[in-house]
Amino acid sequence: MRFSSEAFMSWFVESGVRIGAIVVAAVVAIIVVRKIIERSRSRIGAAEQIGAERAKRTETLTKILENTATLVILAAAVLMVLKQVGIEIGPLLAGAGIIGLAVSFGAQSLVKDVINGFFFLFENDMNVGDVVEVAGVSGLVERINLRVTVLRDLEGKVHIVPNGQIAVITNMTKEWSRAVVDIGIAYRENIDRAVEVLREIGEGLRADPTFGPLILEPMVVLGVDAFAESSINIKVMFKTRPSKQWEVGREFRRRVKNVFDAKGIQIAYPARVVTVQS
Repeated sequence: MRFSSEAFMSWFVESGVRIGAIVVAAVVAIIVVRKIIERSRSRIGAAEQIGAERAKRTETLTKILENTATLVILAAAVLMVLKQVGIEIGPLLAGAGIIGLAVSFGAQSLVKDVINGFFFLFENDMNVGDVVEVAGVSGLVERINLRVTVLRDLEGKVHIVPNGQIAVITNMTKEWSRAVVDIGIAYRENIDRAVEVLREIGEGLRADPTFGPLILEPMVVLGVDAFAESSINIKVMFKTRPSKQWEVGREFRRRVKNVFDAKGIQIAYPARVVTVQS
Protein backbone atom coordinates (compact mmCIF):
# COMPACT_ATOMS: atom_id res chain seq x y z
CA MET A 1 0.00 0.00 0.00
CA ARG A 2 1.44 3.37 -1.05
CA PHE A 3 1.41 6.22 1.38
CA SER A 4 -0.86 9.06 0.32
CA SER A 5 -0.65 12.44 1.97
CA GLU A 6 -4.16 13.25 0.78
CA ALA A 7 -5.52 10.06 2.41
CA PHE A 8 -3.65 10.82 5.62
CA MET A 9 -4.97 14.39 5.76
CA SER A 10 -8.46 13.11 5.10
CA TRP A 11 -8.14 10.56 7.95
CA PHE A 12 -6.63 13.20 10.22
CA VAL A 13 -9.48 15.61 9.58
CA GLU A 14 -12.13 12.95 10.05
CA SER A 15 -10.72 10.75 12.81
CA GLY A 16 -7.40 12.14 14.04
CA VAL A 17 -8.92 15.27 15.52
CA ARG A 18 -11.64 13.19 17.16
CA ILE A 19 -9.05 10.86 18.71
CA GLY A 20 -7.12 13.84 20.05
CA ALA A 21 -10.34 15.30 21.46
CA ILE A 22 -11.16 11.97 23.10
CA VAL A 23 -7.73 11.79 24.74
CA VAL A 24 -7.91 15.38 25.95
CA ALA A 25 -11.46 14.87 27.23
CA ALA A 26 -10.41 11.72 29.11
CA VAL A 27 -7.48 13.50 30.77
CA VAL A 28 -9.67 16.45 31.71
CA ALA A 29 -12.39 14.14 33.02
CA ILE A 30 -9.88 12.29 35.23
CA ILE A 31 -8.52 15.58 36.62
CA VAL A 32 -12.01 16.96 37.25
CA VAL A 33 -13.23 13.78 38.95
CA ARG A 34 -10.17 13.67 41.20
CA LYS A 35 -10.61 17.34 42.07
CA ILE A 36 -14.26 16.76 42.95
CA ILE A 37 -13.40 13.75 45.11
CA GLU A 38 -10.55 15.62 46.81
CA ARG A 39 -12.78 18.64 47.48
CA SER A 40 -15.51 16.41 48.90
CA ARG A 41 -12.97 14.68 51.13
CA SER A 42 -11.64 18.04 52.34
CA ARG A 43 -15.16 19.25 53.16
CA ILE A 44 -15.93 16.11 55.10
CA GLY A 45 -12.60 16.32 56.93
CA ALA A 46 -13.21 19.96 57.84
CA ALA A 47 -16.54 19.19 59.49
CA GLU A 48 -16.32 19.59 63.25
CA GLN A 49 -18.49 16.54 63.89
CA ILE A 50 -16.24 14.11 62.03
CA GLY A 51 -14.58 11.47 64.15
CA ALA A 52 -11.46 9.40 63.66
CA GLU A 53 -13.47 6.39 62.48
CA ARG A 54 -15.35 8.40 59.86
CA ALA A 55 -12.12 10.04 58.71
CA LYS A 56 -10.51 6.64 58.11
CA ARG A 57 -13.62 5.42 56.32
CA THR A 58 -13.60 8.52 54.10
CA GLU A 59 -9.91 8.07 53.25
CA THR A 60 -10.43 4.44 52.28
CA LEU A 61 -13.50 4.98 50.11
CA THR A 62 -12.13 8.04 48.31
CA LYS A 63 -9.05 6.09 47.24
CA ILE A 64 -11.22 3.28 45.90
CA LEU A 65 -13.50 5.79 44.15
CA GLU A 66 -10.57 7.60 42.52
CA ASN A 67 -9.07 4.39 41.16
CA THR A 68 -12.44 3.08 39.93
CA ALA A 69 -13.39 6.34 38.22
CA THR A 70 -9.99 6.56 36.51
CA LEU A 71 -10.27 2.99 35.26
CA VAL A 72 -13.80 3.53 33.88
CA ILE A 73 -12.82 6.75 32.08
CA LEU A 74 -9.72 5.16 30.53
CA ALA A 75 -11.67 2.09 29.40
CA ALA A 76 -14.35 4.27 27.76
CA ALA A 77 -11.68 6.39 26.06
CA VAL A 78 -9.88 3.31 24.69
CA LEU A 79 -13.13 1.92 23.24
CA MET A 80 -13.95 5.26 21.60
CA VAL A 81 -10.45 5.51 20.11
CA LEU A 82 -10.69 1.96 18.73
CA LYS A 83 -13.95 2.86 17.05
CA GLN A 84 -12.35 5.89 15.42
CA VAL A 85 -9.54 3.80 13.93
CA GLY A 86 -12.06 1.45 12.36
CA ILE A 87 -12.16 -1.44 14.83
CA GLU A 88 -15.65 -2.74 15.56
CA ILE A 89 -16.32 -2.60 19.27
CA GLY A 90 -19.18 -5.13 19.33
CA PRO A 91 -17.19 -8.23 18.30
CA LEU A 92 -14.32 -7.03 20.48
CA LEU A 93 -16.55 -6.84 23.54
CA ALA A 94 -18.06 -10.22 22.77
CA GLY A 95 -14.59 -11.75 22.42
CA ALA A 96 -13.46 -10.10 25.62
CA GLY A 97 -16.47 -11.58 27.39
CA ILE A 98 -15.62 -15.08 26.21
CA ILE A 99 -11.97 -14.65 27.15
CA GLY A 100 -12.98 -13.25 30.52
CA LEU A 101 -15.21 -16.25 31.16
CA ALA A 102 -12.39 -18.63 30.29
CA VAL A 103 -9.91 -16.74 32.44
CA SER A 104 -12.33 -16.69 35.38
CA PHE A 105 -12.23 -20.48 35.59
CA GLY A 106 -8.46 -20.35 35.94
CA ALA A 107 -8.43 -17.35 38.23
CA GLN A 108 -10.81 -18.39 40.96
CA SER A 109 -8.44 -17.08 43.63
CA LEU A 110 -8.53 -13.63 42.00
CA VAL A 111 -12.34 -13.71 41.93
CA LYS A 112 -12.33 -14.69 45.62
CA ASP A 113 -9.96 -11.80 46.39
CA VAL A 114 -12.27 -9.31 44.68
CA ILE A 115 -15.43 -10.64 46.33
CA ASN A 116 -13.81 -10.60 49.79
CA GLY A 117 -12.45 -7.11 49.18
CA PHE A 118 -15.89 -5.87 48.21
CA PHE A 119 -17.46 -7.19 51.41
CA PHE A 120 -14.61 -5.80 53.57
CA LEU A 121 -15.31 -2.34 52.17
CA PHE A 122 -19.09 -2.69 52.21
CA GLU A 123 -19.22 -3.94 55.81
CA ASN A 124 -16.58 -1.45 56.99
CA ASP A 125 -14.49 -4.17 58.66
CA MET A 126 -11.26 -2.17 58.37
CA ASN A 127 -10.07 1.10 56.90
CA VAL A 128 -6.83 2.84 56.02
CA GLY A 129 -5.18 3.83 59.32
CA ASP A 130 -6.48 0.88 61.34
CA VAL A 131 -4.10 -1.51 63.09
CA VAL A 132 -5.21 -5.04 62.29
CA GLU A 133 -4.12 -8.65 62.30
CA VAL A 134 -5.01 -10.69 59.22
CA ALA A 135 -3.71 -13.93 57.72
CA GLY A 136 -1.05 -14.29 60.42
CA VAL A 137 0.46 -10.79 60.03
CA SER A 138 -0.32 -7.53 61.78
CA GLY A 139 0.35 -3.88 61.09
CA LEU A 140 -1.05 -0.52 60.06
CA VAL A 141 -3.37 -0.62 57.05
CA GLU A 142 -1.77 1.57 54.39
CA ARG A 143 -3.94 0.63 51.43
CA ILE A 144 -7.04 -1.42 50.64
CA ASN A 145 -8.43 -2.28 47.24
CA LEU A 146 -10.65 -5.02 45.89
CA ARG A 147 -7.70 -7.39 45.45
CA VAL A 148 -5.20 -6.88 48.27
CA THR A 149 -4.73 -5.28 51.68
CA VAL A 150 -1.35 -3.65 52.35
CA LEU A 151 -0.03 -3.60 55.93
CA ARG A 152 3.13 -2.06 57.39
CA ASP A 153 4.35 -3.55 60.68
CA LEU A 154 6.29 -1.94 63.53
CA GLU A 155 9.63 -2.74 61.88
CA GLY A 156 8.56 -1.02 58.67
CA LYS A 157 8.03 -4.26 56.75
CA VAL A 158 5.24 -4.12 54.16
CA HIS A 159 2.91 -7.12 53.97
CA ILE A 160 0.71 -7.50 50.88
CA VAL A 161 -2.15 -9.85 51.75
CA PRO A 162 -4.59 -11.10 49.08
CA ASN A 163 -8.11 -10.52 50.33
CA GLY A 164 -9.07 -14.10 49.54
CA GLN A 165 -6.64 -15.33 52.22
CA ILE A 166 -8.28 -13.26 54.96
CA ALA A 167 -10.65 -15.41 57.00
CA VAL A 168 -10.54 -13.45 60.28
CA ILE A 169 -9.90 -9.73 60.80
CA THR A 170 -8.69 -8.65 64.23
CA ASN A 171 -9.13 -4.87 64.30
CA MET A 172 -7.35 -3.32 67.29
CA THR A 173 -8.44 0.26 66.58
CA LYS A 174 -12.13 0.00 65.69
CA GLU A 175 -13.92 3.05 67.17
CA TRP A 176 -11.93 2.73 70.42
CA SER A 177 -9.07 0.70 71.86
CA ARG A 178 -8.12 -0.81 75.20
CA ALA A 179 -4.80 -0.82 77.04
CA VAL A 180 -4.51 -3.86 79.32
CA VAL A 181 -1.56 -3.73 81.75
CA ASP A 182 -0.35 -6.37 84.20
CA ILE A 183 1.61 -5.11 87.20
CA GLY A 184 3.52 -7.73 89.19
CA ILE A 185 4.27 -6.95 92.84
CA ALA A 186 6.28 -8.99 95.33
CA TYR A 187 4.44 -11.43 97.59
CA ARG A 188 5.46 -9.52 100.69
CA GLU A 189 3.65 -6.34 99.54
CA ASN A 190 0.18 -5.33 100.73
CA ILE A 191 -2.22 -5.85 97.83
CA ASP A 192 -4.78 -3.26 98.95
CA ARG A 193 -2.09 -0.58 99.28
CA ALA A 194 -0.68 -1.44 95.85
CA VAL A 195 -4.15 -1.22 94.28
CA GLU A 196 -4.77 2.15 95.93
CA VAL A 197 -1.49 3.49 94.57
CA LEU A 198 -2.33 2.17 91.10
CA ARG A 199 -5.66 3.99 91.20
CA GLU A 200 -3.87 7.22 92.13
CA ILE A 201 -1.46 6.77 89.23
CA GLY A 202 -4.39 6.11 86.86
CA GLU A 203 -6.21 9.24 88.03
CA GLY A 204 -3.05 11.30 87.62
CA LEU A 205 -2.57 9.98 84.10
CA ARG A 206 -6.16 10.84 83.17
CA ALA A 207 -5.70 14.36 84.57
CA ASP A 208 -2.54 14.89 82.54
CA PRO A 209 -3.06 17.47 79.75
CA THR A 210 -1.13 15.34 77.27
CA PHE A 211 -2.42 11.84 78.02
CA GLY A 212 -5.83 12.70 79.48
CA PRO A 213 -7.47 13.43 76.09
CA LEU A 214 -6.37 9.98 74.91
CA ILE A 215 -8.27 8.21 77.71
CA LEU A 216 -12.04 7.85 77.27
CA GLU A 217 -12.97 6.40 80.68
CA PRO A 218 -11.41 6.13 84.15
CA MET A 219 -8.96 3.29 84.64
CA VAL A 220 -10.53 0.01 85.77
CA VAL A 221 -8.68 -2.18 88.27
CA LEU A 222 -9.75 -5.76 87.59
CA GLY A 223 -7.90 -7.01 90.67
CA VAL A 224 -5.51 -9.84 91.30
CA ASP A 225 -5.22 -11.75 88.07
CA ALA A 226 -2.71 -14.46 88.95
CA PHE A 227 -0.39 -15.85 91.60
CA ALA A 228 2.70 -16.20 89.46
CA GLU A 229 5.91 -17.97 90.36
CA SER A 230 7.53 -14.86 91.84
CA SER A 231 4.80 -12.20 91.74
CA ILE A 232 1.20 -11.30 92.40
CA ASN A 233 -0.17 -9.89 89.15
CA ILE A 234 -2.69 -7.06 89.28
CA LYS A 235 -4.51 -6.32 86.02
CA VAL A 236 -5.74 -2.84 85.06
CA MET A 237 -7.16 -1.47 81.83
CA PHE A 238 -7.87 1.82 80.07
CA LYS A 239 -10.39 2.59 77.35
CA THR A 240 -8.56 4.85 74.89
CA ARG A 241 -8.95 6.54 71.57
CA PRO A 242 -8.19 4.31 68.57
CA SER A 243 -4.53 3.24 68.32
CA LYS A 244 -3.58 5.13 71.52
CA GLN A 245 -3.58 2.08 73.81
CA TRP A 246 0.14 1.44 73.41
CA GLU A 247 1.07 5.04 74.13
CA VAL A 248 -1.10 5.13 77.26
CA GLY A 249 0.16 1.73 78.43
CA ARG A 250 3.83 2.72 78.09
CA GLU A 251 3.32 5.95 80.03
CA PHE A 252 1.37 4.15 82.76
CA ARG A 253 4.16 1.58 83.23
CA ARG A 254 6.74 4.37 83.43
CA ARG A 255 4.76 6.14 86.13
CA VAL A 256 4.17 2.92 88.05
CA LYS A 257 7.90 2.25 88.23
CA ASN A 258 8.71 5.78 89.43
CA VAL A 259 5.90 5.92 92.01
CA PHE A 260 6.50 2.39 93.33
CA ASP A 261 10.19 3.22 93.81
CA ALA A 262 9.27 6.42 95.67
CA LYS A 263 6.78 4.62 97.93
CA GLY A 264 8.92 1.57 98.54
CA ILE A 265 6.61 -0.90 96.78
CA GLN A 266 8.67 -3.68 95.27
CA ILE A 267 7.98 -4.72 91.69
CA ALA A 268 8.48 -8.46 91.51
CA TYR A 269 11.43 -10.07 89.81
CA PRO A 270 12.48 -13.74 89.59
CA ALA A 271 13.98 -14.96 92.86
CA ARG A 272 15.14 -18.30 94.26
CA VAL A 273 15.28 -19.34 97.89
CA VAL A 274 17.97 -21.89 98.62
CA THR A 275 17.79 -23.85 101.87
CA VAL A 276 20.96 -25.58 103.00
CA GLN A 277 20.51 -28.42 105.46
CA SER A 278 23.46 -29.34 107.60
